[in-house]
Amino acid sequence: MLKDELLGALRGRRLVVVGALEGLSEYDRRRPMVPSGTNLLGLVKHLAGLEFGYLGEAFGRPPVERPSWFRDDPYDEIDLWATPDEASDYIVGMYRQAWAHADATVELLELSSPGWVAHWEQHETTMGELLVRMLSETAQHAGHATVIRRLIDGGC
Repeated sequence: MLKDELLGALRGRRLVVVGALEGLSEYDRRRPMVPSGTNLLGLVKHLAGLEFGYLGEAFGRPPVERPSWFRDDPYDEIDLWATPDEASDYIVGMYRQAWAHADATVELLELSSPGWVAHWEQHETTMGELLVRMLSETAQHAGHATVIRRLIDGGC
């Protein structure tokens, strides 16, 4: 029951993130609206990578198609903005693939199932911990996406 509630909440936050892109030009999807350079497409790209990592690779389930921005060291990934050669449709499509991949992993395993995050100092974790972390990350970035969209639309 708890797993279904967490996954349902994650699915809802994902829709907020991609909903922020609706009706925008390619320029506005990529436009940095805050001093950090954060933009809507970059948030989508970042979350796709996290989902593939935390709710896939951590349980021995790497993505079938590795995103173009993945590097051997996750700290070297270019994942908070879209490069000129990365189409908006590609990034959003990878995010949707990450959803399906993550959902399948969550449905396959129990919350207590052990996981391993290679780039963490304390590598061992569980599905429950990573599902809560992914929900938290997505909710946080959904809030960022909402603010950026309001800035683009001219009000905040």
